[in-house]
Amino acid sequence: MERKSQDNIPTSKVQRAAKFAKTGVKLGANYVKHYAKKTMNPNLSRQELDDANASDVYDTLSELKGSALKVAQMMSMSEGMLPSAYSEKFKMAQYTAPPLSFPLVVKTFKQYLGKSPNDIFEQFDKDAMNAASIGQVHKAKIGDKTFAVKIQYPGVAESIDSDLRMVKPFAMQILGLSERDLEIYMKEVGDMLKSETNYNLELERSQKLAKLTKEAVPNAIFPEYYPEYSSERILTMEFLEGMHLKEFLATNPTQEIKNKAAQTLWDFYDYQMHVLKEVHADPHPGNFLMKEDGRVGFIDFGAVKVIPEEYYLQHFSIMEKNILEDDAQLETAFEGLGFLMADDTPQQREFFKGVFKELLSLSMKPFHSDTFYFGDKKYFQDLNEFGERLSKMPELRNSKQARGSQHSLYLNRTYFGLYFLLHELNATVNTDSYWYKMKEK
Repeated sequence: MERKSQDNIPTSKVQRAAKFAKTGVKLGANYVKHYAKKTMNPNLSRQELDDANASDVYDTLSELKGSALKVAQMMSMSEGMLPSAYSEKFKMAQYTAPPLSFPLVVKTFKQYLGKSPNDIFEQFDKDAMNAASIGQVHKAKIGDKTFAVKIQYPGVAESIDSDLRMVKPFAMQILGLSERDLEIYMKEVGDMLKSETNYNLELERSQKLAKLTKEAVPNAIFPEYYPEYSSERILTMEFLEGMHLKEFLATNPTQEIKNKAAQTLWDFYDYQMHVLKEVHADPHPGNFLMKEDGRVGFIDFGAVKVIPEEYYLQHFSIMEKNILEDDAQLETAFEGLGFLMADDTPQQREFFKGVFKELLSLSMKPFHSDTFYFGDKKYFQDLNEFGERLSKMPELRNSKQARGSQHSLYLNRTYFGLYFLLHELNATVNTDSYWYKMKEK
């Protein structure tokens, strides 16, 4: 189905606030309709309401693009966080959103490179190959070189803080979280988005991380980048051939090939996480290109999480295989990570220690053996069920303070996003981590 392009994006705070307000009115009307029907049929489920609300919220976020749509994209990757209607709708943000019309693309080129795309490239496709939350990608050519040109949507960088303030009520309602719980989340998302909208920074990080990682992960492929065709809002790189995950799986690759791709993904993240301590923190399927032989192309380094050394040591100390059996050591680690608070009552302390111990035993399970089978449906069912229980626990929702560090948001998101990819590949992976290798030296 052909995607309809957008001729304009609301860029001022007033215009964007009006869009959010209009959506709020729509959601209110949806609730009125739902409860009116429920008086006639007390057994009516929330599915129809969730479907209507998810569609209205997504349509607004797609039109506004930027930070608001990025939050939807992130939430869609957290299995168990969202009602299924939202999860399915928001997953669209991983791959596609309505693209900008070509005149707006030309305007951006003239503003940031001083020329139209047709003045720079011998061939420039007017229709975007891909349109997502922050920008869209066009294919271009000069001679026998083919480029992927990423163009940022107008107003995205300037509207981050105001957008996140406006999207917060929707996130609270959809996720069932308190404002306190969302505060740390939104602060970290805002900081990451500010770096993600700076394409000069992305260019620098892309070149650095590609150079360092490809030496350690031979089956990882990275595009060449072109500073002369790039700017603060335009990023030009070599066009990589490859398939997104669904396309790759549709070719029915052998399990050996799928395991090779999965091992490449694991090694890529493991090396960056534990050696470089700078990690590609946007593991949604649209950022990877699979080759028929199991190699993997990595095409987006916009979201890079720099891990502070002190936090790194605290966070990964809980990976130790014996820590779950050592109550005193576990308690100390949880205090350092902000899972336990100094003013917790003994009952609260015992409760939260049990909750986070269960989370730890589940999330770190792949690290506690030399290999791990990510196709295990029971394991992912346990993860999802725990996530659902976690979101409904009154002790967490009514806690005076949000538990955990802001740094954990992108690290946890990265690992769970990676787990999801490996699960889709039904893969068995060598999970012998650099964390253990470095500790043994």
